[in-house]
Amino acid sequence: MTDVNLEHILTKTRFDNKEIVDVDEPHAQLVVFSLGQDWYAFNGEYIREILANAEVFFLPCCPPSLEGVVNVRGDIESVIRMNDLLGAKSSESSAAVLLGRTSAMNSGIRVDQVIDVIEIAQSSIHTPPADLPESLQPYVKGIFNFQDHPVNLLNIELIFAKYAEGLG
Repeated sequence: MTDVNLEHILTKTRFDNKEIVDVDEPHAQLVVFSLGQDWYAFNGEYIREILANAEVFFLPCCPPSLEGVVNVRGDIESVIRMNDLLGAKSSESSAAVLLGRTSAMNSGIRVDQVIDVIEIAQSSIHTPPADLPESLQPYVKGIFNFQDHPVNLLNIELIFAKYAEGLG
């Protein structure tokens, strides 16, 4: 009789607590940022540093998507305007630069605001919708919700590889 009651309690608990966390589930660390009203993210493994209010120096004769360069403790890094590459709107208060590193290149990435650095279960990242704007389709590798906002997970490796090939 005790076994029946225990089984009943466990079954009921299983259905009542549907959001039990699986500690063995793979997670992804992500840097969430905004461009205008839209939210995006990069895998954290490709972001070396976040620079708030970095002074970017203009370089003449560069593509419009290259904002300029920034001095990071003696190292000169280019700064790409992500909104130009993605066709995204940008606010007037662009304030942060993410320092990205992939096998294709290293560069700063201008974003409007860094929202947060988070760790989420990989199962929370879903396939991008078919109605994604054409300018984003090649670069979005997933979508998830964070703080009641849809967030597009971008493929920084592909973005940098295309930029190195002359996308900018």
